[in-house]
Amino acid sequence: MVDSIEVMDSLFGVPLNSAVVYQVMVSQRANARQGTASTKTRSDVSGGGIKPRPQKHTGRSRQGSIRAPQWRGGGIAFGPHPRDYRRRIPRRMKHLALKVILSDKIRRDDLILLDSLSLERASTKQMAKVLANLQISSSALIVTEGPNQKIAKSISNLQRVKGFPVSVLNVLDLLNHHKLIITVPALRTAEEMWGKELVRPRGHRVETSQD
Repeated sequence: MVDSIEVMDSLFGVPLNSAVVYQVMVSQRANARQGTASTKTRSDVSGGGIKPRPQKHTGRSRQGSIRAPQWRGGGIAFGPHPRDYRRRIPRRMKHLALKVILSDKIRRDDLILLDSLSLERASTKQMAKVLANLQISSSALIVTEGPNQKIAKSISNLQRVKGFPVSVLNVLDLLNHHKLIITVPALRTAEEMWGKELVRPRGHRVETSQD
């Protein structure tokens, strides 16, 4: 059964803004970096307290320590050290990027709205059948109102399929998945969280289907 519902223009009628989406995407990828790579300089390497050979009269180069970078087992010159890659992005900019992508999903007919999505038990086969009924052959992101262990376990063995509650919806996952499958309760929650920042009347109509 296919029907349609009204949704907020402030969430699903936002014009394309590639610059904002790019900035939020880059910041999210940067914030995921651990920055824990570390190397030892010559002052951190143990040993090498004695001069390896006399300064003069050997015909060889002058060396002060076997822990210098040019020696095997010595310190590393200009190596990486722990650092923080985090980039701060304003909350409103993050929300705007989400709105831009959600609006673009609707314009491209890449958003599938379901009245509900429930499984009797965790079953990869059953979830694959649901996706087949929805005619989804590409990557898909399943968004529900709250945590659903049955759905999470059912999609764990499906390639290019990911799912989580609407509260953790993010720009990177929206960009990495072609189709967005979202339930009506999750959509209403999204409107409550992000749609009221810009007050506009409801104007868009989105088709819904019952699984």
